[in-house]
Amino acid sequence: MASGLLTRAQIDEARAGVRWSEGDEPDPSAPPSDRQLSDRLVEMGLLNVWQAEQLLNGRTKFNLGPYLIVDSIGQGGMGQIFKAQHGKMGRVVAVKVLPRDKSTPEAVASFTREIRALASMDHPKLVAALDAGQDGNVHYLVTEYVPGMDLRKLVRRDGPLSISVAAGIISQVAEGLEYAHSQGIVHRDIKPGNVLVAPDGDVKLSDLGLAGSLNDGLENDPRHGKIVGTADYLSPDQVNDPWSPSPAWDIYSLGCTLYYAVTGKVPFPGGATADKIRAHCELRPLDPRRLNPQLSAEFVEFMADMMAKEPADRVASAQEVRTRLAPFLVAQSAEMDATTGANPVSPPVRVAVPPIPPIIAPQLPSIAPQSDDESESSSLEIQIPVHHDLMAVLWPLAIFVLTPLALAGTVLLLWRLAKLVLQGG
Repeated sequence: MASGLLTRAQIDEARAGVRWSEGDEPDPSAPPSDRQLSDRLVEMGLLNVWQAEQLLNGRTKFNLGPYLIVDSIGQGGMGQIFKAQHGKMGRVVAVKVLPRDKSTPEAVASFTREIRALASMDHPKLVAALDAGQDGNVHYLVTEYVPGMDLRKLVRRDGPLSISVAAGIISQVAEGLEYAHSQGIVHRDIKPGNVLVAPDGDVKLSDLGLAGSLNDGLENDPRHGKIVGTADYLSPDQVNDPWSPSPAWDIYSLGCTLYYAVTGKVPFPGGATADKIRAHCELRPLDPRRLNPQLSAEFVEFMADMMAKEPADRVASAQEVRTRLAPFLVAQSAEMDATTGANPVSPPVRVAVPPIPPIIAPQLPSIAPQSDDESESSSLEIQIPVHHDLMAVLWPLAIFVLTPLALAGTVLLLWRLAKLVLQGG
């Protein structure tokens, strides 16, 4: 009862309703265990599984300020994300919490930057900020709650998406990115886990925890000059020149996200973080048609343009992404019209996301390891500091030049010593 989730009457009703299994309890009149009671409360719909587990672990605080935490949603780049409800208004929201054990001054400053960045933007394709606060030592950000699931979970559940469905989702993300870029904001962490897809097909881009400014404040950005993001979706220019944030970073990451949406695989599966980063800079991903034969040559060419290694060769803007995706949306609209018998119309803003049977990928273990982004790490876990230091460049160069000379000198010295020994003998 200390949690505020249950009343005494509800607990008593659940306790009385516990059904003993044969051999489960020698004395049927004995009180049920905590696990049996929690299972019964879940059966009755008075608790969800997450709440029951928290109570069993001894956690009794379920509120942050006026918000009651009701479930866990997942992990974001800057902290945990929960589903919550405002105590008085009853509005369901998402609450991102900066963990207490990670509330360093730098982390708090970064979290505050995210709050201000999100609060400064207002667009239907970006998750809206509603509130922010502090409860004791816990800092939190309140945003709108988007029902449904993120793109990563959608693909993992249903398999690779069709061209039309993927195009509709990515087009909506590009719409949000176009607005963010116009406001001087680079997201820096575009990935399927940050693309929220509602049951009606409405799509929103979330998690601006790593967002950076294009215009000013770079000297105040604690991540300036660091490689931050998620290794499976990092652009080569984000790796090679982290001091110059650019919308091109987001375009490349969005291309990788599209690749995942239609193949169910990240562009470079397997390997450590350093291997993935090196692959983004030097290698080409497997032709997506090997994983999804239904992809057209035109669509694959478009993805390749989004994922070009050189920014100058890449799709130039989020607006161009939308423009080049438009024909695939028209194809979807025509397909729907042929089915319904309706007259052709402009492609809808929202795209229906029906259950899609998974496409079985060919077995290509030697070319594309059959693994997905199960190990997709959060952004903060793969931060790689990059120091703009001349000595950091000169030392490897000196070693590269001097090592062969030292080896040659050693060989020559050993040869001279051997010759003297032979002569003396």
